[in-house]
Amino acid sequence: MPPRRSYDQYCSAARALDVVGDRWTLLIVRELLAGPRRYTDLHADLPGVSTDVLASRLKDMERDGLTTRRRLPPPGAAYVYELTPRGAALLPVLQALGTWGEPELGERRPTDAVRAHWFALPLLRALDGETGLVEVHLEEGRFHLRSGATAGPVYGDGPASGEPDALLCLDTATCTAVSRGELTLTAAIREGRVEVTGEGPLAKALREI
Repeated sequence: MPPRRSYDQYCSAARALDVVGDRWTLLIVRELLAGPRRYTDLHADLPGVSTDVLASRLKDMERDGLTTRRRLPPPGAAYVYELTPRGAALLPVLQALGTWGEPELGERRPTDAVRAHWFALPLLRALDGETGLVEVHLEEGRFHLRSGATAGPVYGDGPASGEPDALLCLDTATCTAVSRGELTLTAAIREGRVEVTGEGPLAKALREI
């Protein structure tokens, strides 16, 4: 494998960018925060990335200790990629970057792809301080997230496995406004733009906001 490119600067920020500064790397981390993913699944949820670039980035990330690759037992027998603890530790970096980038979202462009689970990290930020399994229903689809999780996947595509602590139903416009920092989740619930159901402590706490 060719040597990693470096800024050759004795600075922790520069060293970090040596590892995660290449195009697509942090977005691959975003996808793997949902847990182990097959190459084909990653490619499907990273529209615009070429197969060569994705394969190259995954090799780089494995070399740099951000990801590992393992083979699933039969009948799956497919290879999956997953984050190492060092890779998972990039969650607060992505969250800080997402907060900084909220003003850049603006209106969705005709060429912009969207996946329902891309709203998981903004909603995790909106639920900061709360703990529980949350299922979210949007027009684009369903996903779930684990607010306050200290280990394992922080979100996943599709319905939650098991009974969620809270179920949030909202339209894409409301979720987009929360993602852009124009509307807090608290305000959206108070205004009736988010329907909260469930009997868990988290659902009850959100309904009492």
